[in-house]
Amino acid sequence: MQSSPLRVVVAKPGLDGHDRGAKVVARALRDAGVEVIYTGLHQTPAQIVATAVQEDADGIGLSVLSGAHMTAFAEVMKLLQQEDASNIVVFGGGIIPEDDVVSLLQGGVAALFTPGTSMATLVEWVTTHVGVSVESSGRVVL
Repeated sequence: MQSSPLRVVVAKPGLDGHDRGAKVVARALRDAGVEVIYTGLHQTPAQIVATAVQEDADGIGLSVLSGAHMTAFAEVMKLLQQEDASNIVVFGGGIIPEDDVVSLLQGGVAALFTPGTSMATLVEWVTTHVGVSVESSGRVVL
């Protein structure tokens, strides 16, 4: 049972400058009682992981619209493992081709939210699956 509010880092990796979706997600999570740390634009995977570790985050939500999703997610997953922080649940969204969705989920990303997903669906998933063991959360695309 989670005794304190969930803590989630919402991040925009790389050169992607479109952050409206990330801000909408951050606000929806905040309104649902989740503590959100928004890192801002142009973050490196190392900065994102360092923030998540420093902030004792339960999850990292990556928003990627630039096409660099395979690289960004893979590097975040690798760095979390190196930091012995694989318990931090990684999820994300953006413009991600279906073939890449399969690869990302196989690579350890817990969930991907594609265009058209409602904020209610995303919030429900985060509040149900983040902060629990990855093994019990399952891997999904919504």
